[in-house]
Amino acid sequence: MLASINSATLLGVGGHPVRVEVHVANGLPAFGVVGLPDASCREARDRVRAALVSSGLTWPSQRITVNLAPTGVPKAGAVLDLAMAVGLLVACGELEPESVDGLAFLGELGLDGSIRSVAGALPLVDAVEADGVVVAHENLLEASLVGERRVHSVGDLRSLVRALRGDDEWPTSPHPAEADEVIQHPDLSDVRGQPIPRFALEVAATGGHHLLMIGPPGAGKSMLARRLPGLLPRLDGSDALQVARIRSAAGEDLPPGGLVRRPPWRAPHHGASAAALVGGGSGTMRPGEISLAHGGVLFLDELGEFAPKVLNTLRQPLEEGTVRVSRVTGSTEYPARVLMVAAMNPCPCGGSGAPGGCRCPESVRARYVRRVSGPLLDRFDLRVDVRRPDPGELLDGNPGESTERVLDRVTTARQRAVDRGVRANSDLSPSDLDAEAVLEPAAVSLLEGALHAGRLSARGLHRVRAVALTISDLRGDEGRLGVDLIDTALSLRIDPFSPVGPSVR
Repeated sequence: MLASINSATLLGVGGHPVRVEVHVANGLPAFGVVGLPDASCREARDRVRAALVSSGLTWPSQRITVNLAPTGVPKAGAVLDLAMAVGLLVACGELEPESVDGLAFLGELGLDGSIRSVAGALPLVDAVEADGVVVAHENLLEASLVGERRVHSVGDLRSLVRALRGDDEWPTSPHPAEADEVIQHPDLSDVRGQPIPRFALEVAATGGHHLLMIGPPGAGKSMLARRLPGLLPRLDGSDALQVARIRSAAGEDLPPGGLVRRPPWRAPHHGASAAALVGGGSGTMRPGEISLAHGGVLFLDELGEFAPKVLNTLRQPLEEGTVRVSRVTGSTEYPARVLMVAAMNPCPCGGSGAPGGCRCPESVRARYVRRVSGPLLDRFDLRVDVRRPDPGELLDGNPGESTERVLDRVTTARQRAVDRGVRANSDLSPSDLDAEAVLEPAAVSLLEGALHAGRLSARGLHRVRAVALTISDLRGDEGRLGVDLIDTALSLRIDPFSPVGPSVR
């Protein structure tokens, strides 16, 4: 007999519908799985057999063939276990075909017949071609976020069979109470002094501009960066759902309410590989840190210690907001719209880089500088020098401006970008800037001088205009961009590796 069951498999951060076809025929007892299963998927034959026997169900001593269609799509993991078991029960006559009409099955089977949760339940449920779906109790919250499916959660195979036969009602699992995501961000008032870096942080949060901070150890670079997520507005419905999809596909827990409303914060170690940072992998393709930071902040501390090859993989995602990963077995795309903040020392010894302050030989310093390529450096709209604060500023006890007050300004200024039809000013195209950021003649002359001097590339020119517009929005100005705004934007874009060390214009 033949049975066909709806299910899905995970590809990147999206699901792909799968039809699990089970054929049972006379012949030598065997269990074969075809249709591009990986090793963990082929091992389902042992899990399904043990789960059926442990649940008191019949295991047929016949030839069983399972086809996972479409056969050209790779299948990975144990998410198809439950669909195989249900298909086998239908093919053997234990269940009526009508009992599974309009249902899809997603779940891993334990040897005792329990139904276990799987990673990526949210995109998987969204992908199935059925009106209803059966998942493990632990996946109920994620599955319910889709909102277009009738969701049943079941704890074990025996209970599922009784529900499908109509002997019992569907098991109930209480929905978690709606609760907001509680994240306590450190307050900006903890930062003493540092007026220029604080202003750069505010500009970065307002315009979505990538920020690089260069300075000696202990100057407060990491302290400033950790306060940036608190300056970002909460995620709207579509962004919150997208972030939840990514976290679900990566197997990470979702907050009590299901949706991720707070901008994510990711800070990978500088020993991270290229696959860990941008996604991929030799087996199952998994989202990387830049995708897990989608809609939030990706913080790269000790930027100069990352492998140059790894850093260069960020260039295209930072420009396009998307990661495209291609392998022999297939390709996929990951969303990667992030606000990147990086911190690094001016040289390996951590000195100021000025004569007498740096103990590094010239060859060592030159090798350190080369670790951050020019094209990657050019993608930082803001590059500021973070010097150690004055002792008086540290000890006088006067707190800085709070996160709450700065967030009010950021929110108001961001609304002006939304009125222009973009999420933030960093998303404005050159033609948009021509219309929204008209330059005064003196400002044009200043930019022309910077271009002739080699301080700006064509990309840099576009970024400086966008930063100047963001500063104008923070001030509440109207009208054309004057020389003061352009000069301020240029002063926030220093050359971090000048021979005498970084300095503000």
